[in-house]
Amino acid sequence: MDSTETDDVRPTPGTAAGPTVADLGEDALLAQVFPLLPAGAGTSVGPGDDAAVLAAPDGRVAISTDVLVEGRHFRRDWSSGVDLGRRAAVQNLADIAAMGARPTAIVVGLVIPGDLPARWVLDLARGLAQVCGPHGVGVVGGDLSGGNEIVVSITVLGDLDGRAPVLRSGARPGDVVAHAGVRGRSAAGLALLTAGAHDAAWEPLVARYLRPVSPLAAGVEAALAGASAMLDVSDGLVRDAGRLARASGVVLDLDRPESVFAQDLAALGPAAAHLGLDAVGWVLTGGEDHGLLATFPAGAVLPEPFDRIGTVHAPGGRGSGGDVLISGQPFTAASPGWDHFRRDA
Repeated sequence: MDSTETDDVRPTPGTAAGPTVADLGEDALLAQVFPLLPAGAGTSVGPGDDAAVLAAPDGRVAISTDVLVEGRHFRRDWSSGVDLGRRAAVQNLADIAAMGARPTAIVVGLVIPGDLPARWVLDLARGLAQVCGPHGVGVVGGDLSGGNEIVVSITVLGDLDGRAPVLRSGARPGDVVAHAGVRGRSAAGLALLTAGAHDAAWEPLVARYLRPVSPLAAGVEAALAGASAMLDVSDGLVRDAGRLARASGVVLDLDRPESVFAQDLAALGPAAAHLGLDAVGWVLTGGEDHGLLATFPAGAVLPEPFDRIGTVHAPGGRGSGGDVLISGQPFTAASPGWDHFRRDA
């Protein structure tokens, strides 16, 4: 089991009794936060100074940044501090894993209103630690500011351990398309929350939206197995497959969803029927499951937990470079996945 796995019991969100952030002040709040954060094996100077100091054995550093904005990416009436900490950690660590690198540390920029219960911030730190600690990732510093809404910005660092990074641009005709992780769970959870569906039967799907689980260790395994291209599926399988296809100048032809995604469709079917929605749409266009999409040479042995889901073709009769096909046919949905600046995405 990947060490980001957890049970599907969702912590109850809401305001907690106790002092607010303003009651404590910055120094007292940080004094409670720092002991909750994992140091990481490569950290020689952690939080408390003007900068952290980390080992970089490879001599290169993989780096990525992501932002979560209250009201845009999360709601406090849905998400506890632990939920958001776990989610923020997973989505950032997945970007490093998708490069075939090993995440080593994160720094956190946090904007919070003064009337926010301090316990919520401590829970955010606990959520970060629950994901980062088992992977040896240090939470080594950041910045804290006041504001009208919560904004969580995380920068993650990773080490390539002497390997070449796995880029989006390396897929070649004849490669196998493979995916590690689940598909459609987060989109289903969001749809259920939006519809106000509170049946306990839907809690596992809701939990996957609030606290996605990524196969983080699979990124290094894919690199060791010879993956030619890879990326984190954050905005929907088809949208992100298109990004890989465009970067590589190839066509990605995904197999019939009913065949290669049968397990996902079985898990999503009851919720889709309840809401009158399409489980296939969740699988193909739903974002924030943070699985890994990769291509491998035809003769490669796919590492666990990757499953073959399609084939890479050269541009030509089957499509232009950058196209994504479904069982040989163009994908025709109005939107292939999430876009931050399109309301219909």
